[in-house]
Amino acid sequence: MTPAEPPYPAAEEEVVERGDGRVRGVRIACAVIDVVCWLFAIVLAIHIFLVIGGANPANGFAQMIDSWSAGVSLGLRDLFTPASAGLRTLLNDGLAALLWLLIGAVLTNLVSRVALPAHERRVWYRRTVR
Repeated sequence: MTPAEPPYPAAEEEVVERGDGRVRGVRIACAVIDVVCWLFAIVLAIHIFLVIGGANPANGFAQMIDSWSAGVSLGLRDLFTPASAGLRTLLNDGLAALLWLLIGAVLTNLVSRVALPAHERRVWYRRTVR
């Protein structure tokens, strides 16, 4: 063995990319689902921040976020009714935001399990050592 040669066998790396359009389509669909669900959760989090921070409800941005958050609150706007508006918003919109993240995770998992073949589900990078 020469000093320049490593004492262990060289690792061979292989990047596996399939040209299958179905796999690419499923991954794009899962990415879109993730982005939409995260966007809804972020809108709800911004609404929570604005209400707890005491933002001016007559402000255009606050009104826009309030109307968007009302649209994505999953009907949970009046589930909890404590006296404090900040606590009420935190509980109701916070629960809706968590549910959006859960919905996104479950949907992407179901789509990838149903639409992808077993050998394509979670394998994007494969490393072999010889």
